[in-house]
Formats: sequence, structure tokens, C-alpha cells
Amino acid sequence: MSGALPGLVLAYLPSPDRGVWHLGPIPIRAYALCIILGIVVAVTWGEKRFVARGGEPGTVLDVAVFAVPFGLVGGRLYHVATDWRTYFGPGGDPIRALMIWEGGLGIWGAVALGAVGAWIGCRRRGVPLPFFADAVAPGILVAQAVGRLGNYFNQELYGGPTTAPWGLEIYERVDPATGLQDSLNGVAVGDPIAVVQPTFLYELIWNLIVAGLVVVADRRFRLGHGRVFALYVAGYTFGRFFIELLRTDPATRVFGDIRINVVVSAVVFVLAVVYFVLARGRGPREVPPAAASGPDGGSNEGDAPAPGGTDATDPDEKSEADREAERSASGKAGDRSS
Repeated sequence: MSGALPGLVLAYLPSPDRGVWHLGPIPIRAYALCIILGIVVAVTWGEKRFVARGGEPGTVLDVAVFAVPFGLVGGRLYHVATDWRTYFGPGGDPIRALMIWEGGLGIWGAVALGAVGAWIGCRRRGVPLPFFADAVAPGILVAQAVGRLGNYFNQELYGGPTTAPWGLEIYERVDPATGLQDSLNGVAVGDPIAVVQPTFLYELIWNLIVAGLVVVADRRFRLGHGRVFALYVAGYTFGRFFIELLRTDPATRVFGDIRINVVVSAVVFVLAVVYFVLARGRGPREVPPAAASGPDGGSNEGDAPAPGGTDATDPDEKSEADREAERSASGKAGDRSS
């Protein structure tokens, strides 16, 4: 399947020939595997960041038990609500609205309802939601990037025709048993029917770039009180606004002929920037309840902050006096062992 359309250069990004494999009667769907892998990445990295910021180990997984299912439901609800004609319009099939394995998870709904689930989990663990959100924000971005690979296997979320060498080849897929067209479960046949802009890839790369920038900004400025999460939202929506303009797949249009996700991206971007600016007045990065407790379990909230405005929960930021004390202790330990 290396041919190209007449008049177009050879595309260097052929689509997978299928998105579903069968293990006996059990379908193994690439889209589902990418979603699961993304969740694992987000929880694993979020846990490391949460503990490094002073949180109690195991909290991220406990909260994820609520946040993940809420997020999946929210993502599907947003997709169905903004593409309701596919399911409830003329010729639509309402039952397909429940078939999440076919693809179709709106990030806006996933984040919004996932935040509700995270709030429930955080309440149960006694953790401030903004503190938790700041820890997991970069991991969510990487999870979104991994999830976009599912769109690659499903041959969806692409843009218009292109002659660029990174254009994506799109193939017709058919059911091998019947020979009927089946874009989701079928197998590719023949030469490419189109070479298009791989907008899923643009978003994947953008998500990874923003994740790196968020981590650097967090380390440099010691962001807290939900500002890391706000930076993630602002960065993501900024890129999504322009990427969405390149997409040509069917979408709900508002204000004449504007894709609804273009409008949502712009609105959410403004809200995220406003929150990021206003939250600056809430003071230094917060200390989680577990880290604010003294050795006897009593609260140390009245204690003075560490020199330079840092707190003792950050393993990367210690005063010179702390480092000198550690070097001294290390030297004594070495004397005793010799």
C-alpha cells in the first residue's frame, strides 16, 4: 500500500491497515489500548509528582478510581452532545452513543466531569483539589498525546488534502468476510483514497511540547494553587484552536460556519489565563495536609516558611544550611564505618 494518488507526492505516513485485531472471538481495539495506556502514564507520573510535592503515596491512584470513570463518561457525553445528529438525527442509531470503543471522547467533557470525580476522591483523602490538579496536569497532557494514537489507528480526526511529505495516507477499509465497507472494523484494501493533513499528529506533538513547558515553568516558578493545571489548559487550548481549524471531519457548526471546538478552545483559553493570573495572589505553593503535620501529628501551619520562600516538601530545593548539615552527617557516618 505504498502507492500515492495521481499528482500527489508519496506520503510518508501510511495509516495502519486496521484498528482491530481478534483474539478468537474477542476484539482487541487499538483505540481502547491507547486510552488505557494513557491513563496508566497519567496516574504513574502524577503519583511521582504528587509525592515529590509532599503528598501521601497512593493518593493519586485512589483519586483516579473516581476521576477516570467520571472522565470517560464526561468525554462521551460531550462528544454525543456536540455530534448528536450522528446518533439521534435522521438515519442515526441511538444505540451507537453507548459504543465508546468506536472512538469519540471529547476532552472538554472528560476534563470537566473528571474534575468532579477527582474532587470526590480528594475530599475522601483530605487533599485540596488544586494541589492534586497541579501534580497530575503534565501527565494528563501526555495521556492525551497517547490517546491521539488511537485516532491514528481509527483513521479519524484528520485535515484536508495535502502534498506535504508528512501527509497521511487514508485507505478504504472493508469487512474481509463480506467485502462491505467498514471504516472502523475493516481491513485496508487497494491504494490510498486520499492524502491528508495528520491533525491528530499535530495535536500529539503539541501536547508533548506543552507538557515539557509546563514542567519547566513549574520548576522555575514553583507554581501552586491550581496554576500548573491552568497553564496546561491554556497551553493545550491555544494549540487546539489552530489545529481544529485544519480539521475537515464532520462537526457541529456554530455562529454560522465555525466548528464548535474552535469556539470552546477560545473561551476555555481565556478562562484559564484569567485564573492563572488571579491565582497568583493566593501566595506560595501550598503544603498538603500530610506534609504540614509535625512528628507528633500536630499541625505546623503556624511555623515560619523555609528560607527563600521554599517549603520542606520539595526535594529539589534546600537551603545551604540544610546541605551543609547533610554533608556533615555524611562525613560522620563515613568515619564510623571506617
